[in-house]
Amino acid sequence: MQDQNDKNFKANDQNIVTNKELNIWEALVPVIILMALLAYNIFFVDGQEWFGAYTNQIILLIGGGVAAGVGFFNKVSFSTMVSEIWENLKSVFVPILILFLVGALAGTWLISGVIPAMVYYGLQVLSPEIFLPASVIIAAIISIATGSSWTTSATVGIALVGIGTALGISPGMIAGAVISGAYFGDKMSPLSDTTNLAPAMAGTDLFTHIKYMSLTTVPTIVVTLIVFGIISASIEPTGNADISNLLTSINNTFNITPWLFLVPIVVIALILAKTKPLIALLSGVILAAIFALIFQPEVLSKLSDSNFSAIINAILTDTSVATDNTALNELFSSGGMNGMLWTIFLIICAMVFGGIMDGIGALSRITNALLSVASSVFGLFASTVISCLGLNAIASDQYLAIVIPGKMFKKAYEDKGLAPQNLSRTLEDSGTVTSVLIPWNTCGAYQSGVLGVDVSQYFFYAIFNWLSPFTTLLFAAFRIKIKMLKESK
Repeated sequence: MQDQNDKNFKANDQNIVTNKELNIWEALVPVIILMALLAYNIFFVDGQEWFGAYTNQIILLIGGGVAAGVGFFNKVSFSTMVSEIWENLKSVFVPILILFLVGALAGTWLISGVIPAMVYYGLQVLSPEIFLPASVIIAAIISIATGSSWTTSATVGIALVGIGTALGISPGMIAGAVISGAYFGDKMSPLSDTTNLAPAMAGTDLFTHIKYMSLTTVPTIVVTLIVFGIISASIEPTGNADISNLLTSINNTFNITPWLFLVPIVVIALILAKTKPLIALLSGVILAAIFALIFQPEVLSKLSDSNFSAIINAILTDTSVATDNTALNELFSSGGMNGMLWTIFLIICAMVFGGIMDGIGALSRITNALLSVASSVFGLFASTVISCLGLNAIASDQYLAIVIPGKMFKKAYEDKGLAPQNLSRTLEDSGTVTSVLIPWNTCGAYQSGVLGVDVSQYFFYAIFNWLSPFTTLLFAAFRIKIKMLKESK
């Protein structure tokens, strides 16, 4: 999540718990058990039959229980662990509220005709041959302007998934393109809090960090665009021939008018004006509800006897608007706030596990172990990347994946004579962008919930996100544009 104005301060001042009595193997026990259970669930149980729909959440709690056992064995008090859990839960309070509002936004934008209008006009403008690279570019522009990958996905991301699905393009491809563009923009925007946080941890300034980061980020997004261009040219979308029928079905079901675009325009304008995301999204929900009463009275009457009840149901629970085209029926459905509960429970359980791991000193122990084997310059970069990736999986939070390695590795970079922007760039290349690739990470859970596409479906197509760590390691291995302290003075 971006847009939390006080997040930098809290993350920067966060205390990292150390525990000298804890050895590396004890620190890794909860991680090994967690990964083993998750792997078993994914490959042998198909994620549903073991503990039901909330299997991943229960596995995270089991991992937390194992971590607590390791903590008690090493004389860590129960209150210390609870304190760290509470700190973690407080850090996701606003994101959880935002998730509820995104659910409400999806419901009201559906019944007001906003999403159908985006799909209707988008089908006529975005042809299948350019759809995926165009999605990357659109998401990147919005994310640079807002500084928020989350906002991008909750607005244009939802619309692009709807348009692409109607064209017959795989939702995983679309979500991967949206996420690639959104995280490129998030990294390069001076409005993004992770872009401000990374240089603060490393000891450099914002614009030095952005300029230096562009050396790895621009080539990565160029490769991403080329790959999506090739994919777009090679796929044969099943919806292409049926566009006229889709347009007719949408027009017959909803009152489609350009005035409906005022709702997303107002929301994006509020965000650009640095309005708090909760207020911006709530405004989008209220405005969409008003537009539903004005433009879609027939839709509301079909959903409920009372227009007010139809709107409340769209905000809170499942809503589906039936059309005469079966391809659109699944697209024009929303789970409202209720549809976000699975994602919210996943985030809460992840924060419990990450809090206990931090509380017993396991996170700092694992990071220090990586630091101890970094004898060369490349080894130092590689250890930073591995640390960020590991913390995204273990702590389930992109901020911790930036803060902890940033604090732990800062002196090591100085000792090697490396300018601080090397560290800040590596933190972003491997910490910020990979968070969305972990299903139980707050970012992975959010993007999956908002876009309605499972992480396993978009993982391969989030090309920019998994390619970024490789790019930064490639630059380190061949000593390409590695700034030294002497040069930066």
